[in-house]
Amino acid sequence: MENIPNHLSKIDGQLGKLIILGFPFEELAVNASFEEMIYLFLHNHLPNKNELDNVTKKLLSHRYLDEKILDILKSAASNKIELIEGVRIGVSCLTMDMESHRIDKEGINGALKIISSVPIITAAYWRLLQDQPIIQPHLELSHGANYLYMLTGEKPSPENVKTLEIYLNTVIEHGMNASTFAARVVMSTRSDFVSAVTAAIGAMKGVLHGGAPGPVLDMLLDMQESGDIEGYLRHKFENRELLMGFGHRVYRVKDPRAILLSQVSADVWKRREDKEFWALAVDVESTALRLLREYKPNRRIETNVEYYTALVLHGLGLPPALFTSTFTVSRVVGWLAHCLEQLELDRIIRPSSVYTGPTEQKWCPMEER
Repeated sequence: MENIPNHLSKIDGQLGKLIILGFPFEELAVNASFEEMIYLFLHNHLPNKNELDNVTKKLLSHRYLDEKILDILKSAASNKIELIEGVRIGVSCLTMDMESHRIDKEGINGALKIISSVPIITAAYWRLLQDQPIIQPHLELSHGANYLYMLTGEKPSPENVKTLEIYLNTVIEHGMNASTFAARVVMSTRSDFVSAVTAAIGAMKGVLHGGAPGPVLDMLLDMQESGDIEGYLRHKFENRELLMGFGHRVYRVKDPRAILLSQVSADVWKRREDKEFWALAVDVESTALRLLREYKPNRRIETNVEYYTALVLHGLGLPPALFTSTFTVSRVVGWLAHCLEQLELDRIIRPSSVYTGPTEQKWCPMEER
């Protein structure tokens, strides 16, 4: 299969650089609002004030949860279906509440509907799982601020909103990763946005993709409890267990997103009373990197974005069960931008495979088997 065109991001795994629509990703991450990023991804240029106002109004017009979808989410919550699966169910049900989700000239409006709905579905379903009343969306808050508000019922501080926005901007797009590829494959068949995003969420759920930051935090908490960082890590290496938060299929140097989020997480933990957890995480990282050089001297394994994602989101007070779905709140924008690109390309994705099965089998009747 030929390479799939992608104008959205360029990754240099050797130098550790990530370019998003022509911009160094860190420049966008720390300066843009998430609404600006949404516009950039759907229109391929940064908005002026009128364009930003218009896209914000469209997002707000979709900031509600249809009662039919809410009923389905309540049923899922009563069966204790986990959060990311509940989000996948809720997103798949958007078909009932959309007129523009299919392939037509209103594609961007359909994309905005999905983008606006994902944090609402996530927050509402999270509250249902906790047996708490759903918080109605706030129509005067930004995209990220409303998400935090719907989770807790309290208006978040400007510092926490900025931290979340930087995180969302950082992970919004990253080339042809597993979930993005899943979305593009579905879209390449001339399917629709809802189907493509539903498939992408299915890929996002996996612990080797979007599900990694939760296990990172679990690992850090285990080491905090044991008090023996090096012993804990050596046990993992000697038993050939997976070390979450380290290593990447593309980067051969430290993940540039991890570099930025390490700075962001440091600022988050300065605002908290339990600063010793941040010190522990720094110690774990340095110890893990030292032991990786010892146990795997021929491999270049560095810290990846999941390590500091766990610290940023935990620092914001989000429980691990919310990590993957919060990632999805951001990455859905990248998925839909890829869907629009695939829609314009209008060519089915059909990867080739290498056959590894037997070649000389002989048929025999049932009585001879």
